[in-house]
Amino acid sequence: MRRQHLPYMMLLSLVLAAQTPETQRLSSPAEAARIQRVEQGMPTVVLPGGESIKLSLAEWMSVFRVPGLSVAVFDQNKILWAKVYGVREAGKKDPVTLDTRFQAGSISKPVTVMAALHFVEKGTFALDENVNDKLLSWKVPDNDLTRDQKVTLRRIMSHSAGTTVHGFQGYAVTDSMPTVVQVLNGEKPANTPPVRVDLQPGTQFRYSGGGTTILQLLMTDQLKQPFPRIMDDTIIRPLGLKHSSYEHPTHAVWASQTAAGHYFNGTVVPGRWHLYPEMAAAGLWTTASDLAEVAIEVARSKAGKSNRVLSKAMTQQMLTLQRSPMGLGFFLDSASDRFGHGGADEGFQANLMAWSDAGCGVVIMANSDNGQAIIGKLMASIAKEYGFDFKAKEEPAFLKLHLVMARKGLAQALTLAKVLKQEGTLTPQDLDTLGQRFLQAGQLPEALKLFEANVALYAEDSNAFDSLGEAQMVAGQKEAAILSYRKSLKLDPKNENAVKMLDKLGDPRE
Repeated sequence: MRRQHLPYMMLLSLVLAAQTPETQRLSSPAEAARIQRVEQGMPTVVLPGGESIKLSLAEWMSVFRVPGLSVAVFDQNKILWAKVYGVREAGKKDPVTLDTRFQAGSISKPVTVMAALHFVEKGTFALDENVNDKLLSWKVPDNDLTRDQKVTLRRIMSHSAGTTVHGFQGYAVTDSMPTVVQVLNGEKPANTPPVRVDLQPGTQFRYSGGGTTILQLLMTDQLKQPFPRIMDDTIIRPLGLKHSSYEHPTHAVWASQTAAGHYFNGTVVPGRWHLYPEMAAAGLWTTASDLAEVAIEVARSKAGKSNRVLSKAMTQQMLTLQRSPMGLGFFLDSASDRFGHGGADEGFQANLMAWSDAGCGVVIMANSDNGQAIIGKLMASIAKEYGFDFKAKEEPAFLKLHLVMARKGLAQALTLAKVLKQEGTLTPQDLDTLGQRFLQAGQLPEALKLFEANVALYAEDSNAFDSLGEAQMVAGQKEAAILSYRKSLKLDPKNENAVKMLDKLGDPRE
């Protein structure tokens, strides 16, 4: 009888083990101690006068209300460790696991470029031909700027095609979804302007998600497949990416594997995330480990050790500076072999940084609009531990103010603001950014104090008065809001928002 039950018990154990959420994977036991040093070694924030604030990774996540993180570190073309932190959704207990998918935001772009370059090598497209020669369902509207210089794949991939629309805000899960052609034309229900050429192609770098959306349409026009299918066949399956997709998470099983996005104040994005028909520019769902595998493939291909997507020659061209600071798809460091890209969708932020010759780097993904407040610090801590050539930039003033508010209170933060202004490191945008975060969080008294401090410090800044008027309206302080908007409009007669708000408030201005 005991022998008869053994297979069943073994099967049950396997099932239970499979259900245990995996939150850490190490290439060797020694990595555990290194992870601990990374978590405790976050760079110190130095305040005026020499005072410093040092927080662990867990404390950074708490201060900036980042519910979850996904991290992968690799070297010599293999993942050394991957680890996740926190929960998939604030207020719930489901932990982030190694297979929890995050939105990659604009890191979708270089992955798309890899796929497009694959078809360049096949002869489907050419890097330097006019994309209108291959577009079928829509054409880039020609004008005087495109008479001699055309929109080409090379220029789209290096953000030098002169196309408009920097980025996309996505669509709530309850919204009507536009087609790609409607997005490119700026037609309802699209929520962005039309994609047009307003700089001569090839003359300068200007980041354009609109250009990448043209690339998406070109690929679907020519390959006659839905875009997620193209990416699955060209990148995801060949690289063995088990937790990645450009599909929208529409069914229950898919959705259960995802993190929810969160705003600056820690609240969940309605519907848990936004959807992006601009898939090439912002539609990738993935994990830190899968993105690490993409970077490893790039490094191996450049060295001639892999050609699962691209040849050595094409990868080297992708990692060659085209129009500073871009190669084809990736941002490049002209002083080293570093390549990478950041990403931000509604409620999500991420960063990929890698060095092609050493096959090393790091990927960090966060389910929060505050992700970048932590990502740079964590990357610096990882770089210090592993000897990567990277140092975090000094925190913007608004992050120092936010940190001091969390640790010492509003009064100390406002005192710090005065000191930072005297040092020349504070701008009116810093206090405005922080005030908007507290306003969004429903913390109206704090927001009002921050906006009031901003107009006191920057009495000639129109936007400072505009934001103060906004908070005063929320507080029901109608007369004060009218005065603030009047001042804003006086400082900037072109401030259309002030005009609109004064009309709404019934101000009988001349």
